[in-house]
Amino acid sequence: MDERYAPQPVAGWFKFAAIAAILFMALGCWGYLMSVITDPSALPLDQRNLMLARPIWMIAAYALAVWVGLAGAILLLMRRKLAEPLLLVSLICAVLTFLPYAVVPAVSDLVTTNDIAVAVVVVLITATIYSFARHSRMRGWLR
Repeated sequence: MDERYAPQPVAGWFKFAAIAAILFMALGCWGYLMSVITDPSALPLDQRNLMLARPIWMIAAYALAVWVGLAGAILLLMRRKLAEPLLLVSLICAVLTFLPYAVVPAVSDLVTTNDIAVAVVVVLITATIYSFARHSRMRGWLR
């Protein structure tokens, strides 16, 4: 716990927010599973090309972002301090997941405005969840 803050009673909204974080991360896990089990040949040409252009490190970052994020969100609900560093790893990996949109020409040539909007929203929500965990630790809500 941060020495600047005395432990405070856990806010009534804490469980609701932690459950929302779990649901968001679980949705990410479902999306990851769908992306790795989908046969690219079953997709429209534009989506197939984007799926095939993804570098392996992008897929690995995606896996880490969602699975570590889910573990962190569950630990957040359990009020464990380990939630904060796990959610930071999830945030960093979420940024790495979408980095190819800007730096890998084979990917950046294929992304749409909608893809970029989804990436921004996902990173912002993940950052909010991490901030929630940090706030919770600083308030003394995590043990």
